[in-house]
Amino acid sequence: METETQDIFIILQGYAFNVLWALLTFFVGKFVAKLATTIARKTLEARKVDATIVSFLSNVLYAILMVIVILMAGDELGIETTSLIAVLGASTLAIGLALQGSLANFAAGFMLVLFRHFRVGDFIEAGGVAGIVLEIKIFDTKMRTGDNKVIIVPNGQILGGPITNYSAMETRRLDLVVGVSYDDDIRKVKEVLTDIVASDPGTLAEPEPTIGLLEMADSSVNFAVRPWVNTGDYWVVFFRLQESIKLRLDEEGISIPYPQRDVHMLTTEKKPA
Repeated sequence: METETQDIFIILQGYAFNVLWALLTFFVGKFVAKLATTIARKTLEARKVDATIVSFLSNVLYAILMVIVILMAGDELGIETTSLIAVLGASTLAIGLALQGSLANFAAGFMLVLFRHFRVGDFIEAGGVAGIVLEIKIFDTKMRTGDNKVIIVPNGQILGGPITNYSAMETRRLDLVVGVSYDDDIRKVKEVLTDIVASDPGTLAEPEPTIGLLEMADSSVNFAVRPWVNTGDYWVVFFRLQESIKLRLDEEGISIPYPQRDVHMLTTEKKPA
């Protein structure tokens, strides 16, 4: 009985040693994986590689290294690597069938990085969200909205619909519509609008701005005001021009009419009975 107890104790002691060694392998391996990922990230950044690619490759590298660490830890527990790989392969197949959406997001993330539809720092509208791209990860993309909310959008949702990249070009066109009264001189209106646009420090001389009569609407004569601006100045110029146009039209005595409708009352004379 005493001999059997000693044998069990020796077995448990050896197994405990293997568990401790496996845990040590895991945590040290995890530390090394993080360190290697950090070094790889800094190396790519030093070589001026695009931030989008750096972020994506770093995530992929860390995932691969952690799989290797898990295999090494399993080997310390006496689990045969080949058997573990076979189990992982079968599990991956089963999980893959169950998580087709996640695999689609992974493939979409790879496609986004490969074709570079947008980069980290770009302002985009995709997947029903508009915001600045903070990070493109393996399965999803992190974005910050204009009111400073962080939204995580699945990559498949982004790639599955239109992507509008507002930062892709250096310049953008402002599209404003200014309505004036039918009683105003349209030649004077066009001259005033042209002067306002030319006087704004944020508008560009080239491409030349477009200012012209857009339509004769029900209550106003509408002018299209379409200057070009640097992309980074878009909203600053947008709000400034709106204010400048209103103030200048007031100074020039040009009215901006309210929606109105003329009603004509018809009366009929009653015949005497």
